Amino acid sequence: MPRRGRLSLSLLLSCMAQSPPRRAERCFVAELPGSELVYFTCSRSAPLGAAALRPRGFLPPPGRCYSFCIPPAQSPRERVRAARLHGQLQQRLSRAPLGAGARVLPLLSYSPADAAAPEPGFLVQATQAAAEAERALEELLRLHLPAPVHLSVYEEAADGQVWRTLWRLQGAPEGKELLGRVRVLPAPEPLSHPAAAHLLGAAVFGSREAARGVLEECTSLIPEAKAVLDLVDKCPKLPKKGDFPVIVIEGLDATGKTTVTQSLRDSLGAVLLKTPPSCVSQWRKTFDDEPTLVRRAFYALTNYIVASEIAKESTKSPVIIDRFWHSTAAYAIATEISGKVLNLPPLHHPVYCWPEDLLKPDVVILLTVSPEERIRRLQERGIEKTREEEELEANRFFHQKVEGSYRRMENPSCELVDASGSREQVLEDVLHQIKKHFPLL
Repeated sequence: MPRRGRLSLSLLLSCMAQSPPRRAERCFVAELPGSELVYFTCSRSAPLGAAALRPRGFLPPPGRCYSFCIPPAQSPRERVRAARLHGQLQQRLSRAPLGAGARVLPLLSYSPADAAAPEPGFLVQATQAAAEAERALEELLRLHLPAPVHLSVYEEAADGQVWRTLWRLQGAPEGKELLGRVRVLPAPEPLSHPAAAHLLGAAVFGSREAARGVLEECTSLIPEAKAVLDLVDKCPKLPKKGDFPVIVIEGLDATGKTTVTQSLRDSLGAVLLKTPPSCVSQWRKTFDDEPTLVRRAFYALTNYIVASEIAKESTKSPVIIDRFWHSTAAYAIATEISGKVLNLPPLHHPVYCWPEDLLKPDVVILLTVSPEERIRRLQERGIEKTREEEELEANRFFHQKVEGSYRRMENPSCELVDASGSREQVLEDVLHQIKKHFPLL
């Protein structure tokens, strides 16, 4: 049975027969409200039945849509600057005068014909065609994007078809050049999300050096990056675990990790460690405000700092760790893969594999509670939340993607424990999982 959102086979074959795709043509995917994904492309020639073909939920009548993408980066330094530019534009767009009811949605531009990384951008849905909103958007792009600046404008024709007009914005406030006008058509949903093949090295780092390379390019932009690198460089490469068990407790905030890790420390006579460690905790706010590329490089490197502490402490006693590599990867995957949990990379994808150069724990426990119970606990605690924790509360699909990513991790995989019961029951269940691996504890 075809996955929901794909063109039917007969309709797809008809489209291909009438208008064979060219290598130069791009496809796009936008995340609509409700985390639904819409795939579309643009064509100068319309296939048979084109009047009935239009991307679903794409254009809110009687308004317009606008889109633009961040130019592709040609070097590691440009990649960091492009990621920061994307984040800055996201903030500016949230404050731009785009009209009542306007929505700013994430967009990716990709080519099905090659393996190049997709280009991130934005789809702006305007509920009314307001000239002042369009001028505000053009001014914003002229100010922040490097030349040449391209802006796509989408409108519905009298026959119901959607057209894209492509403009090149000139330096003058009113200056712009018309580059062409093409039809907008649904695109077949690819077998995997366009971002999936590029997660390693862009959001999930498979090695210390991969994450280090990103922060090296940030030292002139973020002074704290140099301090983090200095700490990392003092850590031994490939530290060896001692003879005592190393146990990681994973889970979203308010699943009971603090209670469980402290109880395990007391029950097992263990040392309790936490990621990120205290030596870098003063810089968390700085990196939490950075885009995923930089933020995840920071968190990835803090795992290597903790690994050196694990190696030392596990020669003397059991070690309990409050979050480790799995949480770094799970949040990164859920952030970068738009849509719902079904859009995550499949089981056994390389993005779920533990880095070969990172000290590996013996047991990983994943604490789970229902979304409703977790939100209730967070509200009772009343503590300040990170941007990602706020997203978990606001978007149940993001919550599902984080937990779905946790469940796909392998080598080591996560042992699931329901943490909705009493403290005593949860601790008993966690100890039961641990003693399956270490009966003498």
